[in-house]
Amino acid sequence: EEIAATVMEKLRKGEPVETTIQLQKAIEEALSFLPEREQKEAVKKSCQRTFQALRIDVNSEFEVLYAFMEKLPAALAPGGRVAILTFHSGEDRIVKKAFKELKRAGIYSEIAQDVIRPSAEECTRNSRARSTKMRWAVRAKE
Repeated sequence: EEIAATVMEKLRKGEPVETTIQLQKAIEEALSFLPEREQKEAVKKSCQRTFQALRIDVNSEFEVLYAFMEKLPAALAPGGRVAILTFHSGEDRIVKKAFKELKRAGIYSEIAQDVIRPSAEECTRNSRARSTKMRWAVRAKE
C-alpha cells in the first residue's frame, strides 16, 4: 500500500518512475518509516515482490499458464506423464487446481498428492531452486 501510494505521488508530481533504479528508490522512500535495522531487508523483499508482480502482469504469465494447463491433456498420449516446475505460490496454485479438476474429470488417472521440493543440497548448489515446487500427473489411458 505504501509503495503504491509513493509511486502514485511521484507520478502526480511529474516525477517519472521508468527504470528499476527509480522504482527501487520509490520503494526505499515508501519504507523509510521502518526502523533502520529492518529497512535493508524490507526494501530487498519489497523490490523482489514488486518486480515479480510487474513481470507477471507484463508477460501475462497467469493467462499463459491457464491456457497451457487447458491444452496440456490433448498433448499427452494416454498414459503419458507430465511434470511441471513452479516458482511461486500463484503458479503452483493454478497447476495444483488444474490437476485436481482434471483428475476428478477422469482426464488424469494419477496426480502428485504432495508437492516435490528441492533438497537442501540442491538449494546450496543452486539458490534459485529454493522456491521451486514440482507437481506431476499421468494422462488416463481412456
